[in-house]
Amino acid sequence: MDTEEQKRSLLLEMIVFSTVDGQLHKRELDFLWLVAQELNFDKKDFQDLFHQETPPLNIKSEFQRIQQFYRLALIMHCDGILHEKEAKAIQQIAIEMGLNLNATKRILDLMNKAPNAMLDPKLLLKVFQEQHN
Repeated sequence: MDTEEQKRSLLLEMIVFSTVDGQLHKRELDFLWLVAQELNFDKKDFQDLFHQETPPLNIKSEFQRIQQFYRLALIMHCDGILHEKEAKAIQQIAIEMGLNLNATKRILDLMNKAPNAMLDPKLLLKVFQEQHN
């Protein structure tokens, strides 16, 4: 990720998505904090994000859009409860990102079947690349 603005926007999008079901589970918060640390946010700046609204940035790179989709899907799975609102929201987000709907559905299905919802990065990219053929 190139700029602080991009990092902040992506983390804000993750925060908004994590509360789409009306609550923020502790595992979701822990996951968000891990991502924030990887993006070099300190605790105060991370906590401040929960009180901000910023329009999402357009992510130009397909690879970055796939990464963000996968991060959102991980948040969706990390509390162990799949809400209908989350399922609808992530599909809408994928459409708005311009990602292939069949590939995103397949990724979500594979994550549902995986023991910890995590996928090998090569498999993730392969599913999206198959749709280009």
